[in-house]
Amino acid sequence: MSVLAADYSGQTILIYDMDGNHLIDTVVLTHNKTEKQLYVKNMPPRLKVNEDCKLLIMTSPAPCEYVGKVKKVGGELYLALFQGQVKETRAATRYKVNTPAAIDLYICEGQEYKLYSPVKVSLLNISTSGVRFRAPFYSLNDGDQFRINMTIKGNKKSLVAETINHLDNETATTDYGCRFIG
Repeated sequence: MSVLAADYSGQTILIYDMDGNHLIDTVVLTHNKTEKQLYVKNMPPRLKVNEDCKLLIMTSPAPCEYVGKVKKVGGELYLALFQGQVKETRAATRYKVNTPAAIDLYICEGQEYKLYSPVKVSLLNISTSGVRFRAPFYSLNDGDQFRINMTIKGNKKSLVAETINHLDNETATTDYGCRFIG
């Protein structure tokens, strides 16, 4: 079942700005699944029309995360939902980074395929168990395996990773969540 298939009416929702600052806990009054819109009890006053925000909807058995945008129709504010994902419980702390990296090897059914030209990506965060990066003009599927090369605080690392989730952005880029497998 798609994350967007759930009905979030009556669910508690936590709203954050794009820097991860908590703005408000409120309740979803109405969820228009067709239009991917949430009307909430209290909209944070700091959020302006067309501003992006992070949303955590407290569903069971696991919360769902979204990136949303504040929209206005007929004087009423609502949250437009983008691609969502079930929130995972992390075994390791995630650290924000803004570092270039490159994918130079693709692994398919145990066979390694060296890429003619490495794919440049931008690391967004990293932990001991995985990494999230943004890849413009490149597409990976969940389950794809590859080698990613990065330099963190002067240390060069080449690690094998597997894509476990992805989030399409409005800017024709995709953010990929990956776990390290070697």
